[in-house]
Amino acid sequence: MPRLPIVVLISGSGSNLQAIIDAANKDLPVEIKAVISNQPDAYGLERARRADIPVAILEHQQFPDRESFDATLADLIDSYQPQLVLLAGFMRILTPGLVRHYHGRMLNIHPSLLPDFQGLHTHQRALEAEVQKHGASIHFVTEELDGGPVIIQASVPVLPGDDAETLAARVLEKEHVIYPLAVRWFAQGRLSLNERDQVVLDGKILAAPVQLEQAPA
Repeated sequence: MPRLPIVVLISGSGSNLQAIIDAANKDLPVEIKAVISNQPDAYGLERARRADIPVAILEHQQFPDRESFDATLADLIDSYQPQLVLLAGFMRILTPGLVRHYHGRMLNIHPSLLPDFQGLHTHQRALEAEVQKHGASIHFVTEELDGGPVIIQASVPVLPGDDAETLAARVLEKEHVIYPLAVRWFAQGRLSLNERDQVVLDGKILAAPVQLEQAPA
């Protein structure tokens, strides 16, 4: 099977990037063409270099506004000719124009069971809301922040004595499972977004996100 060319955008440690790299080194049919970061000291860049993946740094502070940064970012991404773009801890709110440019070709991972806890500080907010379960979601990126159609989710119990750090660590383990899985479906041609912004998996419109425990192979 030909490998799907992808580009990964990061801002931090890149643990989900590492999960994709590890899966690609096994049997995930993707080729990571580049890892792009808006933070020059992001540890994820070191992960990419160790895997002999090209890296690029585009510092948003060097641009006068969000639109000019995103226009340059889109040109940079497109120079690698990816068929899929992954946001893996990329801490930038994207402009509508950039999102539309990659409609149906951009995925994001969010550390909550969307639509709950969109935005930042999800683990602390989950604890404050006293929910019994928390988790992570993979979704197509649309113009609504963390509001795109959800593909797959994985949940974890919120345990007595949890703090934001322990809960985040438990969620992160699930993130490293569901992101490569969603990418695999896309690379295999099984996953798409239709013109009505509905998720299609194996030829069927998803009425609700796939839950990890019931996920197809």
